[in-house]
Amino acid sequence: MISAYRSGTSPVHRMPTGIKLISFIGMSLVIAAVVTDLWQVVAALTFVMTAYALAGLDARVLTGQVLAVRWVIVFMLVPQLLFLPALVAASNTARVALIIVLAALFTITTSVPDLLDAVERALVPLRRFGVRPEGVALALALTITSIPVLAGFASTIRDAQRARGIPAHRVSFAVPLLIMSLKHADDLADAVSARGIEP
Repeated sequence: MISAYRSGTSPVHRMPTGIKLISFIGMSLVIAAVVTDLWQVVAALTFVMTAYALAGLDARVLTGQVLAVRWVIVFMLVPQLLFLPALVAASNTARVALIIVLAALFTITTSVPDLLDAVERALVPLRRFGVRPEGVALALALTITSIPVLAGFASTIRDAQRARGIPAHRVSFAVPLLIMSLKHADDLADAVSARGIEP
């Protein structure tokens, strides 16, 4: 589950990892800081859909990425509806969802080794200032690749609760998700330590 990478020969797959990473970060910042109006959300969604199409991924893949984080979206949207206008709450939630979907696209089209290599090369000049490029690259790779893992946890919990007839509730959903996330973090820490990588 640590990587959702799918091999391919699309333009997005062939794009240099460094350029792809900069594009992902830049577009995420634009969505987070600039996109506010409904038409801007629609424009950002159009961009994301175009990126998926260029990657050779059909609408089912995009829909699957959204459905995988549907409960995250719900738990973000509902509290905002209590304090903000519906349009503002929907816009805020849509921005986060679009960034998550973009992160999924980056993960799908970029192998972890390529990501590590690109980040390490970019950070080599900072080694003289005490920065460890390999450590930063590993942390970034684990962060990005953990997004689909946590989404999978959320989907598994909801499916299990539905099968047992447990009604949807924020606490009954959030507690097992937190426990599974912490367990996953511990497993990652053990895996990193077992490979002799210092904190």
